[in-house]
Amino acid sequence: MPALPTNMLGYDRAITVFSPDGRLLQVEYARETVKKGATVVGVVAKDSVVFVAEKVIPTKLMILENTQKIFQVDSHIAGAGSGLLGDARVLIKKAQDEARSHQLTYDEPIEVSTLVSRVCDFKQLYTQYGGTRPFGVSLLIGGVDSKGARLFVTEPAGIFFEYKAISIGERSSNVNKYLEKNYKKNMNTNEAIKLAIKALKKVSKGKLDENKIEVATVNKKFKRYTAQEIAGYLKDSKK
Repeated sequence: MPALPTNMLGYDRAITVFSPDGRLLQVEYARETVKKGATVVGVVAKDSVVFVAEKVIPTKLMILENTQKIFQVDSHIAGAGSGLLGDARVLIKKAQDEARSHQLTYDEPIEVSTLVSRVCDFKQLYTQYGGTRPFGVSLLIGGVDSKGARLFVTEPAGIFFEYKAISIGERSSNVNKYLEKNYKKNMNTNEAIKLAIKALKKVSKGKLDENKIEVATVNKKFKRYTAQEIAGYLKDSKK
């Protein structure tokens, strides 16, 4: 009699149970949720970090201002998520609280890597206790601190990696291939925005316009770009 798949033996019913081959299946399911999320791109420029996120607009009646996927965490840090945006909202709130607490305690802005580590510690807790589930979202967290512009990806398991440019979400593998070929060190902010938009256009299922993407940058200050500014970058990306 052939062996049953591990998920048919009940090993995916509780986060605290490892399968015989050493896997936490609920964590793997959370990663699959991220792969179905809208594509988000992050690029490190010379003195800033750029975020470009694809928006899913199911109806023309939706108020676009309420579909944000890029969030300000602190004056020098931003984050963007792909996967379950409700989970992303909770994690962004956690990151904001950590940044505020650090500022009040030490009277200095939190380092990007320190904030990422604390968020991932929080995410990891949800992989080891019964009655919980992993967060079904990956976050791009980036900003500028004493070590310069930095960009990290946090995963559902609570691990994180630093990148010069990276994409998460649906079709991210193709976006990352484009970034690997076209990323250049010491790009300015405008060049990084154009690179991220071009990468997103390569995999977009339809025509991108200023209402279907969100653009934000962070250096010592967070900036969210207007639809008019985004339209200008889309026009330049055709050249």
